[in-house]
Formats: sequence, structure tokens, C-alpha cells
Amino acid sequence: MKKNFFRLALSAVVAFGALGTAQAAFPDRAVRVIVPFAPGGSTDIVTRIVTAKMGDILGQTFVVENKGGAGGAIGAAEAARAKPDGYTLSIATVSTLAVNPACKPTGLGYDAQKDFQPITNFANVPNILTVNPKFAPTTVEELLTELKANPGKHSYGSSGTCGVLHLFGEAFRLATDTDIIHVPYRGSGPAVADAVGGQIPILFDNLPSSLPQVQGNNLRPLAIAWPERLADLPNVPTFKELGYESLNQPVWYGLLAPAGTPDDVVQILYKAAAEALKDPAVTEALLKQGAFASGNTPEEFAKEIKTQYDWAHEIVKKSNIELN
Repeated sequence: MKKNFFRLALSAVVAFGALGTAQAAFPDRAVRVIVPFAPGGSTDIVTRIVTAKMGDILGQTFVVENKGGAGGAIGAAEAARAKPDGYTLSIATVSTLAVNPACKPTGLGYDAQKDFQPITNFANVPNILTVNPKFAPTTVEELLTELKANPGKHSYGSSGTCGVLHLFGEAFRLATDTDIIHVPYRGSGPAVADAVGGQIPILFDNLPSSLPQVQGNNLRPLAIAWPERLADLPNVPTFKELGYESLNQPVWYGLLAPAGTPDDVVQILYKAAAEALKDPAVTEALLKQGAFASGNTPEEFAKEIKTQYDWAHEIVKKSNIELN
């Protein structure tokens, strides 16, 4: 009788343990996603589009929390300190994982190469080189002729010192052996406005913030950083076509977990994101933001990050750029 009692008790314990394990299957509560920039920008919008669908797929709410400041460093540092259980994630950008570490190798509050586990790249966004329509050059070749004939005379605008678009401009300067002056702005909006107004003749920008002005003939596009020509700009060549493959790099917005997050949790999140990024409504919503869905594997995304990390360090070193 006692043996039967102990067998029944043991069976109950095993059954309860199995039930507890099933109930703890990831995710069993809301997932927090830190966006290291202010609400309303491209990073924030792309994140909300994709994570909303991921929440539908996984049956849990993804709560987006904006933690802006210091070029994304404040939010990234908080994300790096989060418990590695999959319930606090963050968004990676070229700024947070490549440019900031290159411009400020100490004092960021996080290690871009060690503190995060890449999950997937949500979306890529092309970069674009434009000029004011009253500026004579109509092609990159003509622009280079003008710049070489007048070293130090012309200026280009970017979204800010040691931002990814500043590095884009410096990469162009180095690749073409030209002498142009950088004019930093507090964001792409003011830089675009001054390029349209003629205060600066040349602009390096992300496509979404410049495209309306290009379509309105207020800016003249010369080249894009993208694998192929865009349907919206069929007459604008890629930098690769022009012989500058090193400049043909887009920016991206991806999903990260803290380092040490279990692989099974990473895979669940990756598969949900990949499924979300195949949804026609999601891809269409991203395209309206000038973003193209990706959804690559954690390993592929890690390689993308490392490539841009190395690129940023090279440009910063060669141009002697410092983040104030």
C-alpha cells in the first residue's frame, strides 16, 4: 500500500513539473523592446510595424519603449544590462553598433561586439547622394570634376557629427580623393531643408527623408547606396555601378537580445520576426517608410554588424573624427 502511495505521489510530482515547464514556454508574458531613439523616427516606426506582427504570431504583446539620447548610446547601454531571458530586447542600428563605438571607443556604457546577441535584421534603407538643382553637376562624374577643380570650396551636409551620414560623406571623400567641407546638422530634416534652400550644395542622407524633395525636383539625385537601381528612381545609378562598391552600403534596423540569451529563445524570436517580415501588410508598411524587409538569420545579421563595425572604425581613423 505504501509503495502504491509513493508511486502515485512521484507521478504527481513529475506531472506537475511537466506542466510547469509547459506553462513557462517562451514567451509567457509581454516582451519589452527598447528603441534607442525618440518616438516617430524611422527606427521607432520600423520597430512598431514588425514587433506588432511578432506579437500576433507569438500571442504576446511587444511593448516598445523609447530611450533616446547620446546617439542611441543611452538606450543601448540599458539594453546591454538587461536580463538575458528574451523579455527585454533592443533595436540595433548602424549608429549604435558601428558608428558610436568607432567615434567613442570608451565610455559608451556597452560593448557593441560582446554585449548583444543578434536576432535578425528587420529592414534595410538606402542612402542617397543629392545636390541642389542650381548646383551645376548632374552626375557623380561631373561632381568629381567640380570638386577636384575647386578643392575645399564646396560643402556637404549630414545629420550630425559622427553620425552614420557623416561617415558616409567622409567615405565618399576618401574613396574619390576629394576635398569637401562637412557641415553637421541636428538631424536630417534641417540638413535637407538647407540643401533645398541652397545653403549647402551637397547632401548625404537616408532615402526616406530626401525622397519627397527628389520627387518634387527640389533635390537632384546623383547616386544611391543599394544593391540595384530603385523602381522609384530608375535613372539613378548605384555607387557600385559607378565603381565605388565600398560606398554601396545601406543602413539597417535589427533586433538584438542581451548576450547570453538561450539559443532556443533566440530561435523563437528569429522565426517569429522572419514570419512577420514575409507578411504582405508588413512589407508594404515598411516600403511606405522607404525600408525594405530583410529577416536574415542571427548568423547573417552578426556578419552585417561586424562589416559595418569594421567600416566605421576605418573611416573614423582615416578621417580623424571624434564624437564630442
